[in-house]
Amino acid sequence: MTEPTTTDDESGRAALGRALRYLREKSGRSLGQLAEETRYDKSYLYRLEVSQRLSKLAVMEDLDRFYDSGGLLVQLWKVARKEVFKDRYKEFMRLENTARIMHKFALGIPGLLQTEKVARALLSGAQETDAEAELVEEQVIARMGRQQLLHRTPPPSVRIIMDEYALRRPVADSKAWDEQLAHLVDMSEMAFVALQVLPFTVGAHHLMDGSLTLLWQDDASAVAYTEGNGCAELIEDAAAVTRYRLSYDRLRDLTLPPSESAMFIRGVLKEHRS
Repeated sequence: MTEPTTTDDESGRAALGRALRYLREKSGRSLGQLAEETRYDKSYLYRLEVSQRLSKLAVMEDLDRFYDSGGLLVQLWKVARKEVFKDRYKEFMRLENTARIMHKFALGIPGLLQTEKVARALLSGAQETDAEAELVEEQVIARMGRQQLLHRTPPPSVRIIMDEYALRRPVADSKAWDEQLAHLVDMSEMAFVALQVLPFTVGAHHLMDGSLTLLWQDDASAVAYTEGNGCAELIEDAAAVTRYRLSYDRLRDLTLPPSESAMFIRGVLKEHRS
């Protein structure tokens, strides 16, 4: 038996499963024995080893302590988790590109409505070295390209709720922020876009910990996509999507109507210019 090594084409989940199997076999335990000693279900442990399932972080922490593996399983879990997010995001992007109806809520200005200068300012915020500048530019290009879905024929029906917070947190470049606010006004006048502002006066609300997107396809199938605290989830279960739709509708009841929202944004733009 040799110690597991990673390969270039091996997924993070596969590497984690192989490490779990290696540590169990090295300890001389069967799956049944491991289940008895850790009190995790045998079939559950098997699915982890064959990469059919990704556990919660707490499970990997438990098994790291059990095997005294120095945090190896937690580190592999983090890699596998990132891959899951990337896969879900790719699927979300695919569905967004073909969606007939889009409902979105965002605390900040959503990528679909950002100008290039503002997108660059926001994306470069995490840049630490000059070498990362090229990566930022690639991300800006990708974000601008994604906005083309708003100009397809026929265009999707889009409703976007933005927290007032999005309008009150400008980027450093004052002119770029003026252009961004003016762009929001222009987008609010598009026939297929309903842009609504959630004012501070409504107080705390149930979606203030992240963003929510609901997508409907031509065949009436729907998904929900949530992001927050560095995590993202694509929800396809019909009952869960319905709950998110009701949650979105309750929030929409608190927003300014589209016409008043456009006036509100114009007012913020006037304040900023003065």
